[in-house]
Amino acid sequence: MLVALEGLVALGLGVYVAVEAIVGRPESMTSAVAEAGFGLLVGAGLLWVAWGGLFKVERWGRAPSVLTQIFMIPVAVTLIQADRPVLGFPLMAVALVGLGVLLAPPTTKALYGEDG
Repeated sequence: MLVALEGLVALGLGVYVAVEAIVGRPESMTSAVAEAGFGLLVGAGLLWVAWGGLFKVERWGRAPSVLTQIFMIPVAVTLIQADRPVLGFPLMAVALVGLGVLLAPPTTKALYGEDG
């Protein structure tokens, strides 16, 4: 569920940046389009992993989900160091909770059975 929520947030941010690029006047249209495209791709990818992998209890869904949580940790640290703790601390909490849930024994048992 958390991975799907992360996918929706990334997708929403990608749409937001795309709309702002079209309606507003970004400093760099190239950067705005790249950021929007990245947000849309990451969001769609996370939703696919959540729906096709985790919701259907497929083993392959855990690896990209764990990798996403690991990538969020340095982003959160960067936000905290850039005097954006209001964004950094919640992102860090989500990443750590996500890792905890994805690596927890019940998740391993659900994905790999008794042999996991």
